[in-house]
Parts: sequence; C-alpha cells; structure tokens
Amino acid sequence: MERLQKVIANCGICSRRKAEKLILEGKVTVNGEVIFELGTKVSEKDQVEVCGKVLEKVQPVYFLLNKPRGVVTTVSDDKNRKTVVDLIDTTMRIYPIGRLDYDTTGVLLLTNDGEFSNLMMHPSGQIEKVYVAKLNKTIHKEELIQLKRGVIVDHQKLFADRVKLRRVNSDGTCIVELTIHEGKNHQVKKMFESLGFLVDKLKRERIGFLTVGNLKSGEYRILTSKEVHQFYVLAKKK
Repeated sequence: MERLQKVIANCGICSRRKAEKLILEGKVTVNGEVIFELGTKVSEKDQVEVCGKVLEKVQPVYFLLNKPRGVVTTVSDDKNRKTVVDLIDTTMRIYPIGRLDYDTTGVLLLTNDGEFSNLMMHPSGQIEKVYVAKLNKTIHKEELIQLKRGVIVDHQKLFADRVKLRRVNSDGTCIVELTIHEGKNHQVKKMFESLGFLVDKLKRERIGFLTVGNLKSGEYRILTSKEVHQFYVLAKKK
C-alpha cells in the first residue's frame, strides 16, 4: 500500500505536490469514489482515475543527457526547434528535470518519474548544481565574495554555495565555477549580470555526483538503479 499522491507522481503525470492539489480539488477517484483525503493509501488492485483518465502504472526511466547548444529544454516547441526529448530514443513519455537555456550545455536529467523530478528540483533537497561560465571580463575577489554573500535578482536575494575563479584568459575574459542548489530561471546568468558581467558561454558540469563523463555533446545514457537510489539518500542527508 502506498499513499495516493505518491502513486500518481510515480506514474509520471505530475509531481507529488501537484498530485496533492488535484486530490484536494476532487479530481482524483479510487474505484469510482472521489478522494479528498491526502493520507489515503491504495494498492495495485485499486483503479485510480485522475481528471477522468485511468491511471496506468508505467516503468520509471531516468536519462542523463549531455545537452548540446541550440536545443530547447522542453517536451515540444511551437517554433519547431529541436528539443531535448527529441534526442532520446524512447517510446516512454519523458520530460526534462528543470531547464537549461537554449545556448547552455552540459548535464541534464530526463525522466517520467514525478516523485524523482520533485526531489531533484526542490531546494530543500540541497542537490548541488555546478556551472562553469565564461565571462566577458575578469572577475575580482571582491565580486566572488559578493556572489557568496548574495546578490539581488528579480527582487530576491540569491546565493552561490561556492564560487571559484578557474582561469583568466589572455583576452581579458575569464572562466568561473559556480555552485548552487536552487534552479531558478536563468539564475546563473542573472547572478553574474547583477554584478555587471555577461556570460559568453555556460555549461552545467555536475548535478549532485553526476557529470557527463565520456558522453559527447547530444549523447545520453540510462541512470542505474544505484544512481537513482544515491540521489534519494543524498537528499535525505541534507
């Protein structure tokens, strides 16, 4: 027996939080009965319907993609641009966990597991995300310290967990490593822009313990069950 909202999330329809909202709104039935109680538990024998559609249990899948430039991080695109889902050879209905900008490269996870997606995206999980940025000019120690102390972006204070100057190039540009655990829209670029820097190139180098490894741009692999379990353990330790 498992909680109803977890069963819904595990089927890849939505996150557990969204599933709870649907239950409270009376949009979920179990064996024909509308359910409003979040503590309700169901078994595999129970028929669950969400918004009038029977819930079909699907096998969860998890992909690690080395996202290339010029690909949008969505399931579909109204401008007919290539999406990250187009790069994965699967018949499963998957979606990206979080977003990387059109011109941002690197580690991206895709899944059909709503519970896992919520775990990875929620700030309380404290899953580290490491980015490497090429800036249009040299950054100084005081500005690196300011990123750790926090900068104001869209009326909100955002912090870098860690920040390190990797290299100053001969043309005055520089390479900076930035570690965060949140994932707000355009967060890294906006944090640098708040201090007067433009990001020429951006790559997400790591999520938690995962890097792209030997994957070439546009290539992907399936996560092992051990790796998926490690993320749950990592989130609970925080």
